[in-house]
Amino acid sequence: MDSEEIPTFSSPKEETAYWKELSLKYKQSFQEAREELAEFQEGSRELEAELEAQLVQAEQRNRDLQADNQRLKCEVETLKEKLEHQHVQSYKQVSLLEDDLSQTRAIKDQLHKYVRELEQANDDLERAKRATIVSLEDFEQRLNQAIERNAFLESELDDKESLLVSVQRLKDEARDLRQELAVRERQQEVTRKSAPSSPTLDCEKMDSAVQASLSLPATPVGKGSENSFPSPK
Repeated sequence: MDSEEIPTFSSPKEETAYWKELSLKYKQSFQEAREELAEFQEGSRELEAELEAQLVQAEQRNRDLQADNQRLKCEVETLKEKLEHQHVQSYKQVSLLEDDLSQTRAIKDQLHKYVRELEQANDDLERAKRATIVSLEDFEQRLNQAIERNAFLESELDDKESLLVSVQRLKDEARDLRQELAVRERQQEVTRKSAPSSPTLDCEKMDSAVQASLSLPATPVGKGSENSFPSPK
């Protein structure tokens, strides 16, 4: 209204008509503004109600999200504890498996060493057995020679009974030696099957027994002879 320039009126009636028209114009504008305000207020109330509902939903959603977040945090902590426990158990299990592997390797090495010792002991026993067999064969050969010599000289001896006793004694000694050798061979077989032993010591004992037997006089002592047979004529 201040911005509008008031015209110059030629008569009071014209001025009255002007102001009346202007008042109607402002009244109409006011009515339109009031209607717009009412519409705006109604829209504002609806918008406020909608925003309030959205706020309630957002707050509920926020509470739900916070609850979910807390639950997920608890689950994460639980999973962390489980993972840590599983890691500790796995580490212990790996340590135990490594210890078992070390022990198994040590036992394997001991078994290999034991097998080598058994093989060596078996070889030593075989050599001792062959040496004993050779010694026994040599003793039997000498015994047979002595028996043949005694049989050849039997007719020339005065004391045949003493000769027979001496020959029988040699036979008994040979039988005893064979039995002792069989017993020793069985003992060696048992020893070889059970555990590695010292075959060298057994071999020395056996050789000593054989040598002691071989050192017996090859000819019997008769009444008419002095520790030897006479040369065959």
